[in-house]
Amino acid sequence: MSCIRFNTPAQRQAMRAARPAMLTAEEAAALHPAPEVTESKIRRLRLLATDPNPKIREAVASSYNTPADLFETLAKDPDEGVRGCVAKNEATPCDILRALASDRSETVRGWVAVNYFVPADVMEQLAADRSRTVRSLVKWKASLAEEAAGAEGAEGAAELAGAEREAARV
Repeated sequence: MSCIRFNTPAQRQAMRAARPAMLTAEEAAALHPAPEVTESKIRRLRLLATDPNPKIREAVASSYNTPADLFETLAKDPDEGVRGCVAKNEATPCDILRALASDRSETVRGWVAVNYFVPADVMEQLAADRSRTVRSLVKWKASLAEEAAGAEGAEGAAELAGAEREAARV
């Protein structure tokens, strides 16, 4: 006897109808607030940043609560994975991202290229990077931005057209 359960189309439709509504990021954050950042948490991050295990240092480099001076230290870590985690962290200060854009590792430079908060001058620098991979990541990110801008423009045009139709009815 099989333990696989096959639902009928009617059952699948009923499950879709009964599923909970998706929450926005703000609603989810309000329901599940992050714990307060305390001095003891910062002390733990500082202690863990010196751990001999690079995976532990990567965890510190990935934390949004890591202090700026610790990001600076971790950006110079001998392990490429640690520097990569600093490069992709959205909380990393722009000056550190600028420094990592010249990192010897193409992987680290690639993570800088896809970081949402990287400054425009750094993106220009990475667009001329010696690595084809880094240059292609810059192009890919630019294409995403163009698509988003196009979608916003189409949304705005649709809203404007709807408002014009509404105004014409009045």
